[in-house]
Amino acid sequence: MKTDKEINPVEVFAGTALQASMVKSLLENAEVEAFLRDEFTGVLYPWHTTPGGVGAVKVFVSSEDHEKAMMVIDEYESNMKDE
Repeated sequence: MKTDKEINPVEVFAGTALQASMVKSLLENAEVEAFLRDEFTGVLYPWHTTPGGVGAVKVFVSSEDHEKAMMVIDEYESNMKDE
């Protein structure tokens, strides 16, 4: 069965292992299925992990959930700046 719109994984966040886990949890609480990529690199070599840079742990969602995910992530990042 072919659909009009292909569903693909989309990267929505990159950061440290702790940040990525937090974002994934927030997305799942908002009923957005998410998965992590490169999480073992962030755990095994945390000194090589920089937020959004080399060795960053990435969070992916379905392209169908991209807009909803970005709203959750924007709120997360806004709250982190306020602290």
